[in-house]
Amino acid sequence: MTAAAATDFDLTRFLDEERERVDDALADAADLLAPGRLRDAVRYALQSPGKRLRPILLVAAYRAAGGAGPDDAALYRLATAVEVVHAYSLVHDDLPCMDDDDLRRGRPTVHRAFDAATAVAAGALMIPLATTLIEDAAAALELDASTRRALVRELCDGAGAAGMVGGQWLDLRAERSGPDVRELEAIHSRKTGALIAAAARMGGVAAGADEQRVRLLGVYGNKLGLAFQIADDLLDVTADAATLGKTAGRDLELGKSTYPALLGIAGARELALAEAHVAMRVLLKAELDTPPLLALARYAVERER
Repeated sequence: MTAAAATDFDLTRFLDEERERVDDALADAADLLAPGRLRDAVRYALQSPGKRLRPILLVAAYRAAGGAGPDDAALYRLATAVEVVHAYSLVHDDLPCMDDDDLRRGRPTVHRAFDAATAVAAGALMIPLATTLIEDAAAALELDASTRRALVRELCDGAGAAGMVGGQWLDLRAERSGPDVRELEAIHSRKTGALIAAAARMGGVAAGADEQRVRLLGVYGNKLGLAFQIADDLLDVTADAATLGKTAGRDLELGKSTYPALLGIAGARELALAEAHVAMRVLLKAELDTPPLLALARYAVERER
């Protein structure tokens, strides 16, 4: 398989079908919580229409690595654990004390639809919900205890201080301080890339891939995440709010350093493509160059929202 083969893959159909499977699993996830206002807020956050890149990536990595579990529904339940953590991060990102945004994916943000205190508590509640989903799905997939622990560890590492949360903290500290390209990459390797890498690694772990393949899936995921973030920065300055489903130009308003601001639009596009090409070369090295994984690397930089 070559990277060029990804161009023959029907990515639109693939994404539509996979999003539907993920959305079905997400619809069930909030039912694990006790009824009440917090569950309503969690359900609202999870029902927000999204790309579902992280869970789709986990499923694609699992299949590329030879996973063939006995319960296909359980695989999507496992994948939703990553999306639940991603959704919690968006709930907290939008809070008045963070990015203070009113719009997310074309709808009022959770703190606007409910209130700030409910949004904080709902976001926190989504973290143990994600680990519950992993445990339930891993049992249904007949994974042993050490594999279950590894899956939880991968998610926590990708989401924690060395990953997404740490990257968000660095991003907040860097506002108006003017980080250079190297520093910006360090921020987004953690803020965006780490959880995407965790999704790819979790797919490999669940499939029983060897340590080298799991490692390379993580490298692929991190590079895909950087390409995705650069594309996000570009869309923030080239698309309108109706297209994005969130407030356009917000990065500039908050004084954030972005790739277009540092490199120009053309330079940022060139870097995004370069990161995507590295991701595809890593797949070739790992012999995991399946059409879905290759096409996801292209999608990261070619999407329009």
